[in-house]
Amino acid sequence: MTIYSVKDKKAILPLFNGWQETFIWSCLQDCMGMAYADDLRKPQTAQIILGDFCFFAGTVNYEIIRNKPVNHQSEFIIMVPQNKQWEEAIEFVFQEKAFRFIRYATKKEKGAFNKSMLQMIVSQLPGKYELRMIDNVLYEQLRVLPWAKDLCGNYPCYEDYKINGIGAAILKNGELVSGASSYAFYKGGIEVEIDTREDERRKGLALVCGAKLILECLKQNLYPSWDAHNKGSLALAEKLGYKFDTEYTAYEISMF
Repeated sequence: MTIYSVKDKKAILPLFNGWQETFIWSCLQDCMGMAYADDLRKPQTAQIILGDFCFFAGTVNYEIIRNKPVNHQSEFIIMVPQNKQWEEAIEFVFQEKAFRFIRYATKKEKGAFNKSMLQMIVSQLPGKYELRMIDNVLYEQLRVLPWAKDLCGNYPCYEDYKINGIGAAILKNGELVSGASSYAFYKGGIEVEIDTREDERRKGLALVCGAKLILECLKQNLYPSWDAHNKGSLALAEKLGYKFDTEYTAYEISMF
């Protein structure tokens, strides 16, 4: 079976109808990501890939589950099934390579944030640290740091990030130690990514970066969407004003 690269997203739009996931919106709005389907005119099944995330919709299709774009260099991916049938198909295709886990979506409430509280969080950053918005210099540094590569990694150059991305970072003695940035963008918002260097974790740096990013998004009338990878990430989100919405199944696939 041939799997086609989809340029005109209108054809696959009905297959993803009602799915409140910003990665999907990013692709369907032609902002970021790639789309694939079994047919370009009347698709029955579709796949969206953005960064290390992959979403399936429509009729279960084993061939599209196995589809790995030639420009996808990573051997790792997170697959998100639309329903139980897709879960079973992913497990069948990848067997022991598929690690099932739960992710946590938060409610997308534009008025949920307390600006005064967020500003207070930012102001509590200890003096030995420096908080800066991500500029061209920090962008280049973040892209080559193993712990920070996801902060700006989905933007091919700084000019793209400057136009479509947004982020804040913390430095200690001139070295980057934490950051919060747009993993992806869609019309009217971003998907938040937060990372901290291992030796600087549990010091409140991620909280400060997150608060600063949210404040800057609000200034620009952008919604900072947050899907938590684990309960720790959800707890951090809740400290910043997010509210838990629902949990959903995902799969970490090794050797994709």
